[in-house]
Amino acid sequence: MPFEPSLLSYALLVPAAAVAGFVDSIAGGGGIITLPALLAAGLPPHLALGTNKLQSSFGSLTAMLRYRSAGLIRLRSLLPGIAATALGAALGALAVGALDATVLKVLIPLLLLVIVIFLALKPRFGMEEGSRRLPWLPFWIAGGLALGFYDGFFGPGTGTFWAIALVALAGLDMRGATAHTKVANFTSNIVSLVVFALAGTVILPLGLAMGAAQALGAWIGSHMVLKRGAGLVRGVLMTMSACIVLYIVLRYWVIR
Repeated sequence: MPFEPSLLSYALLVPAAAVAGFVDSIAGGGGIITLPALLAAGLPPHLALGTNKLQSSFGSLTAMLRYRSAGLIRLRSLLPGIAATALGAALGALAVGALDATVLKVLIPLLLLVIVIFLALKPRFGMEEGSRRLPWLPFWIAGGLALGFYDGFFGPGTGTFWAIALVALAGLDMRGATAHTKVANFTSNIVSLVVFALAGTVILPLGLAMGAAQALGAWIGSHMVLKRGAGLVRGVLMTMSACIVLYIVLRYWVIR
């Protein structure tokens, strides 16, 4: 018999999705709110993962369109990066069953801790645009393949890695980096969603209800980024990086 979430599950999960959409539109990491919530509501892991990708796609799309309307991104210039990210995400999703993620479970929390410490020691990092260290096209192709693969294969912290790379290598400020990150997030979300949908592991009514809340939260969050700028992104990015470290440690090492 197909799994059917209760009305109480909807009442808890929809607000959680709104909060996740708000946070994710600013600095990423919304999945550490919605995925544990879906699992806590009793969804089997495969259904939780698939439904989570559906609802998060609404948030990343809303934020992307909001930033595009504000002139922070030009989708035409990002087409090669979108294609590379889609390819990387597809390869990552296909590799899930073939590769051991143990190394990532150790390495990713350490990398995120380094990012938090680095941002604390460099208070001006990302506060204004800097020099571009890699040409735009090679950056997006290499970044899309690498981070797209990572998102399809493992996932936690993808938005953080994109933001830091866009500031450090592409010369954007935190606000511009967040806007461009949403393009990559939406691309890898859609690719992963297609994989889950083909496998029949998406609860459509729940995903759509949470998706609507995600979109609302993402619209509010992206509006705040446009209004308050890089300082807001920086603070939320540090907080979410620390939360992702805790999430990975608890999920993959403490709670078995």
